[in-house]
Amino acid sequence: MHKSHHRKAKSFLEWNDLFALLFAGISLLLMYIGKQNFDYRFFIGLGITLYGLIYFIVHDWFVHRRFKTFKSTNSYLLAVRKAHKIHHKHRGKEKGKAFGLLFVRRDLLN
Repeated sequence: MHKSHHRKAKSFLEWNDLFALLFAGISLLLMYIGKQNFDYRFFIGLGITLYGLIYFIVHDWFVHRRFKTFKSTNSYLLAVRKAHKIHHKHRGKEKGKAFGLLFVRRDLLN
């Protein structure tokens, strides 16, 4: 499914977007099960939800510009975009570089 994310999009949605639905379902289920006493399952579900929100805003909205409304000249945010371009430099996963979503190398901050 993730391979669709590394190809030129033919439509607004990608097969990779199914991960969001899968993890949203898991997080909702965990929060529902753990809501009675706010036990660990609730907070695991909440953590998955917060990560998904950050991923959507940073990765899909800002980095890949799926919505053309979020621009910035901030050096840190530009470094995040640059790091992600390094991640996408190679089409195959074997040569791809992990970029850490919110963490970037210092040399990219220029």
